[in-house]
Amino acid sequence: MKQFIPTSWAINNRTSIYIITVIITLFGIISYNGLQKEKFPDIVIPTIFVTTMYPGTSPAEMENLVTRPLEKQIKAVSGVKKINSSCMQDFSMITIEFNTDVKIPEAKQRIKDAVDKAQTDLPKDLQQPPNVGTIEFSDFPVLFVNISGDFEMDKLKKMGDDIKDRIEALPEITRVDLVGALDKEIQVNVDVYKAQVNRVTLNDIVAAIRNENITASGGNITVGDMSRTIRIDGQFKDPSIIGNVIVKSPSGTPIYIKDVAEVKEGYKDRESFARLGKKPVITLNIIKRSGANLIAASDSVRSIVANMQKTSLPKGLDIVLTGDQSSQTRNTLKDLINTIIIGFVLVALILMFFMGTTNALFVGLSVPLSMFLAFCVMPAIGFTLNMIVLFSFLLALGIVVDDAIVV
Repeated sequence: MKQFIPTSWAINNRTSIYIITVIITLFGIISYNGLQKEKFPDIVIPTIFVTTMYPGTSPAEMENLVTRPLEKQIKAVSGVKKINSSCMQDFSMITIEFNTDVKIPEAKQRIKDAVDKAQTDLPKDLQQPPNVGTIEFSDFPVLFVNISGDFEMDKLKKMGDDIKDRIEALPEITRVDLVGALDKEIQVNVDVYKAQVNRVTLNDIVAAIRNENITASGGNITVGDMSRTIRIDGQFKDPSIIGNVIVKSPSGTPIYIKDVAEVKEGYKDRESFARLGKKPVITLNIIKRSGANLIAASDSVRSIVANMQKTSLPKGLDIVLTGDQSSQTRNTLKDLINTIIIGFVLVALILMFFMGTTNALFVGLSVPLSMFLAFCVMPAIGFTLNMIVLFSFLLALGIVVDDAIVV
């Protein structure tokens, strides 16, 4: 009579099978707890973008002066599959698609080298060189922390910076972007007529401020047996000091900046706005580190915010967390666990009527054991628990349940 050797060995060595089952179960649970849980896997798109800003230039001039010289060098790069270019007022963008066998860091370096070669053919008055960038799905925010309240924007920004510093210290977080905050600046508003009367130009004022707002080394001085460094701190600490800076002394009479300009503390022009519930807020965009645990990152951020609300933040500050990407991952994980339990129960109940309780339980254990075995293998092949893997698990569980009943 023919025998299937693994089955015969399992029947003859029941104790070993029990021990192997326990080991797989323990390692499966440990692997599940240690697996990184994300919403999506790390998707690599072999596409590079070259963007160039050239203010005051029409689309036709952008094409002739910027886009064509760049394309000429980029076309010579090996591994390029397709190039698309678009020119707008003051802006040029070139999209380079590489073959899938080319690694992104290598492709980016090739494009940077090509852009460097094209520098000699580009306009000399470009304010900044062309920017080479890629699409990184890990750069999309996984959580938004919105803070608002009856406070001055300066105080709100300070509290936002405090929260930002605490969150950025987490190992799961790459960075935190502050949106909707006002940045301070010192404004020197020159009175044109007073400047003309005193024969002062804008370059004179800029040079005077630049030369005074410096910190320099004053050399070394020996004190006893020690040599100490002298540091001359000339950076402005108070905006009112700027008004007392001398611009020039044409006839021995000094002309101060306050004689030709108004110095005041103001804010830079807004570059970002954030609103929630028709109220202005300061929003912290939380960027997760690639490959880090999404659920752990979300829990850590929520814990920090809750702890700071209890200890250091004022009572009237409203903090609302939105856009939590971990919610869907949590729900899918719950569905997976529920499916494993339901599958085991259904198989055991159905087979209990035909094979008895003991045999039904052993057959039903194939459902969780198959999952535990998969959890053990996943770290070795570099898989994470993301939406794609979880949906595959749910689909495979249905097949495992059917096969267990049929067999």
